[in-house]
Amino acid sequence: MRILVLTTDAYGVKGGIAQYNRDFLASLCSSPQVSEVVAIPRQASDELGELPDKLRFVTSGLNSKAKYAKAVFSEAMFGDKFDLVICGHINLLPFAWLASRRHQAPLVLMIYGIDAWQPHQSALINRLAKRIHSVISISNVTMKKFLDWAAPQDCQQFIMPNAIDLARYSPGEKSSALLERYGLTGKKVLATVGRLSANERYKGFDEILDVLPSLQAEIPDLAYLVMGDGDDRARLEEKARRLDGSAKVVFTGYVAESEKLDHYRLADAYVMPSRGEGFGFVFLEAMAAGIPVVASNVDGGYEAVREGMLGKVVNPAKPDEIRQGIRHALNQPCGIVPEGLEYFSFDNFERRVHEFLVKCQ
Repeated sequence: MRILVLTTDAYGVKGGIAQYNRDFLASLCSSPQVSEVVAIPRQASDELGELPDKLRFVTSGLNSKAKYAKAVFSEAMFGDKFDLVICGHINLLPFAWLASRRHQAPLVLMIYGIDAWQPHQSALINRLAKRIHSVISISNVTMKKFLDWAAPQDCQQFIMPNAIDLARYSPGEKSSALLERYGLTGKKVLATVGRLSANERYKGFDEILDVLPSLQAEIPDLAYLVMGDGDDRARLEEKARRLDGSAKVVFTGYVAESEKLDHYRLADAYVMPSRGEGFGFVFLEAMAAGIPVVASNVDGGYEAVREGMLGKVVNPAKPDEIRQGIRHALNQPCGIVPEGLEYFSFDNFERRVHEFLVKCQ
């Protein structure tokens, strides 16, 4: 089986979706059914790292839509026959649909989160979304929201949540150097990781800042660690400065991958009462580091904690629930990886991908 994958990013790019795509491509390549995977990314860097066997990663389409169209056209028109075409983002559907038609191959759409929760601004993409043969979603909530508006006919559905490398993340002591860097020695630390984007104010940063003063009255040594950067950072910093009380709020900026685990270990509770997460890979990272978590019950975070089996869930619209969830998490011991997290192991992810290949032939 030869597979064409059109994707936004994978190798040579940071971020949760890029990691998901790397895991997906590696799992395709490890299937004995697959002879070659040709992936064409929209973004990449010069440092791709080690690529899986059977993967040809075409980088001639980077930096412009015209170059990308040319790269897809070249592979679709002049390459050998593809048996499956996978569209790694809804924005790439027109390219993927043409390739699928050219090779008379099933068309699979991958969806991740809020970008697929409502009709696209392109009427063409909305029409093509009804013509896909299969859809892979990172969560049930994203699948349902997509199907509600797209309503593709006779479409196979596959749920494939993120994978976590349980060998890479583990519990450990708080770094004294980081505690000193951020002035957190002796503090009870809440933490959230995420992009601070003015266009994506659904992560839960505001909701946590809103309940900090009342929590700080109960927990005098409380601190909040915000990990990430973006164009909404200045607004959030100003909001933190205006808070009543003396709860310490620290903005770390971007955290390098090499330091991420040590930053998670600073937390006594990981809290993200979000409203628009397609899944919430950061919950898996925090739990693998042994940090108790508080997630939302209205988006994909609910599924990342397996409907409350692995962590506390709250309604982000109810401050009392957020406070209660934080109190609960802070009363849990750190350093314990919740039983059942292996559900999200890479081995299980790989198995799901291989089952998908069997069913969509």
